[in-house]
Amino acid sequence: MSGLLALLDDVAAIAKVAAASVDDVIGQAAKAGSKAAGAVIDDAAVTPKYVQGFAPSRELPIIWRITKGSLRNKLLFLLPAGLLLSNFAPWAIAPLLMLGGAYLCFEGAEKVAHALGLAGGHEDYPGAKAKIQDPAHLEEQKAKGAIKTDFILSAEIMTIALSAIPASSFWMEAATLAAVAVMITVAVYGAVALIVKMDDLGLLMANRGRFGVTRTLGRGLVQAMPGFLKLLMIIGTAAMLWVGGSIIIHGMEQLGFAMPAHLIHDAAVWIAHYLPEGMHGAGEWVATAAMDGILGLALGLLLIPVGEKVITPIWRAVFHRKAVEA
Repeated sequence: MSGLLALLDDVAAIAKVAAASVDDVIGQAAKAGSKAAGAVIDDAAVTPKYVQGFAPSRELPIIWRITKGSLRNKLLFLLPAGLLLSNFAPWAIAPLLMLGGAYLCFEGAEKVAHALGLAGGHEDYPGAKAKIQDPAHLEEQKAKGAIKTDFILSAEIMTIALSAIPASSFWMEAATLAAVAVMITVAVYGAVALIVKMDDLGLLMANRGRFGVTRTLGRGLVQAMPGFLKLLMIIGTAAMLWVGGSIIIHGMEQLGFAMPAHLIHDAAVWIAHYLPEGMHGAGEWVATAAMDGILGLALGLLLIPVGEKVITPIWRAVFHRKAVEA
């Protein structure tokens, strides 16, 4: 009997350790995932466009297909690559983060320039719309395009998350990155599913609601969705510029060029000093984010010619050659 009780005590102790480890993984994953806010918001803002023009019955299947592709990107490709970097080439994480930050700045600045009529923005390869007539083929192409775009954003998310994970064991890092991958993917594409079906829900409420309030609310949802999507795009763009600029600033600091980070910090403290005492912390954060975003916008505008004249043609040549020949 005493042996059985000792065994139960050991099992209980192991269970407590396992529960603590799970708590640690979830806690680290939540903190690491929050660092990738800009890429996450942009992912949620960009994805709904891939289901535009399809029948409502095909929207959720397309989103589910993109969700599975996103999980595959993160778990099968990016997670092992991140672990290899962390354990064998940690010096490469900061430069890769800065490269990803520059990409976020470019994407955000290009959207701003496009909104101001100063740039054309991304366009598909010439003749793409004319070549794809079959709805099943179009769905296939849209899903593949979304998964390719997701790979870039997922790479940035996973790299940011990796840099935010405290030094720990190999398996703790792997479990945390896997948790980040699953949590962010479920959050992003769950939100996308809600967004793309919200107008259908509003239409259903407007047409079949039993009460006047329900029908009015339904019509309000339908009318509000275009504006909400525009607002989401604006928030996503601002978040990209903020996060991209912040990554560049912190990366430069890690590489030994700390002057920009110190200047921004000192300026934020100076601005917060003129706010009421209880708002110093929030004011400093907002000022820092604004300056990071302005720097990100400036860098992104400088990168637009490089992206449009060099990188985008190469990208299209590599990934759209088969589509053009089809």
